[in-house]
Amino acid sequence: MTDPQPAFVLIRPQMGENIGAAARAMWNFGLDRMRLTAPRDGWPNPAANALASGAGRLLDAARLFDTTAEALKDCHYTYATTARPRELTKPVMTPEQAMQDAAARLGRGERVAVMFGPERAGLENADIAQANAIISVPVNPQFPSLNLAQCVLLTAYEWQRVRDDSLRDAFAQPDLATGQEIEALSRHYEDQLDTSGFFYPDHKAESMKLNLRNMWSRMSLTSHDVRMLHGMLRQLVRGRSE
Repeated sequence: MTDPQPAFVLIRPQMGENIGAAARAMWNFGLDRMRLTAPRDGWPNPAANALASGAGRLLDAARLFDTTAEALKDCHYTYATTARPRELTKPVMTPEQAMQDAAARLGRGERVAVMFGPERAGLENADIAQANAIISVPVNPQFPSLNLAQCVLLTAYEWQRVRDDSLRDAFAQPDLATGQEIEALSRHYEDQLDTSGFFYPDHKAESMKLNLRNMWSRMSLTSHDVRMLHGMLRQLVRGRSE
């Protein structure tokens, strides 16, 4: 990648106009890697082009995915934007802090993404559980609602402010696991724990699985860590069956 930058991932966006406005905001600050997950009104959407105002190239190149997991599977670190308090324990950053962190990670060769939720209610907990950190904009607590394109604009602006210095000062780091590797690890443990009866009682199973997935994504696991954890679990299962 000749120009390291975060991918901006719009999760289940509802209005084409907001997608176009988000593309315009991204291109204002040199960002051109947009990903879309399950747009409500389908894709491509003529309304998006009408609001892009010269940033149509971003819409033409936007990558389309069916699920959040698919959109993030090649990423090593993901930030989730949300204004509402969540019960999921994750690092919380301002847009400035997050983009400083993102620039440093990109300089070390990692792939990062920023998730933005749908206009009506924002990201769901199931989406945020797949992120490593939360971006929270310090807005008026009595009126925390931000338009999708406004949130994209704020984050893109902070990216442009910090990118040059952070990328120049970056240094080599271990090979962090991708979202696809973390997802496979999560499924492996979930399947084995399910078989052993860990998810009990039944009415708490989904919440337990969500917390387990959140725990994996909160760790800075390397690809080597993931392989070792797979091997540990396989050995435990093998030893139990002998």
